[in-house]
Amino acid sequence: MIIKVCGMREAANIREIEALGINWLGLIFWPKSSRYVSERPDYLPTQCKRVGVFVDEDTETIQQVADDYALDIIQLHGHESPEQISHLSHHTIIKAFSIATDSDLEQTKGYEGLVDYFLFDTKGPSVGGNGTQFDWDVLNAYHGHTPFLLSGGIGPEDAARIRAFHHPQCIGIDLNSRFEKSPGRKDVHRLKTFLEQLNNNKVYE
Repeated sequence: MIIKVCGMREAANIREIEALGINWLGLIFWPKSSRYVSERPDYLPTQCKRVGVFVDEDTETIQQVADDYALDIIQLHGHESPEQISHLSHHTIIKAFSIATDSDLEQTKGYEGLVDYFLFDTKGPSVGGNGTQFDWDVLNAYHGHTPFLLSGGIGPEDAARIRAFHHPQCIGIDLNSRFEKSPGRKDVHRLKTFLEQLNNNKVYE
């Protein structure tokens, strides 16, 4: 199972979280986010994959930031069209979708075969990082072939709930706001404890 921690921007905190053995670390390049990476951190991860998160950004800027930060993965969290994504096909792409009901899953169909992963997040007032969960049972209606990460308000108390969730295309989880001391700064102890709970049950690898 892939463990992604998103919304990082402080060098020391990045080092600490990377040392926990996570798989992917997310940097948010959306200026309206409280976790926006406005300045390049003095340290960027070397032991896990770097994910850059963009919201309705132009293709040229995405490509430039991907080069500048040596991103391994691009996450698109806005209303990016299949046409735009086709111009980014040389990158590994995550396309995020806001989910509340099974009808929201219909929007994924236009992106099948274009992206490498989907990310299913909660519909809320902000684009990600709302700290609330949607009903994961809705995902029983997802019959696509693109693997996905489960997101949306996953917190320290959710290890058992994650273990109980099963879907053939679920390949990871995305952790953010509920593991924070403040926006962009993760609570290392809280995250470590959570990962240990998953590890004890052979979920976290």
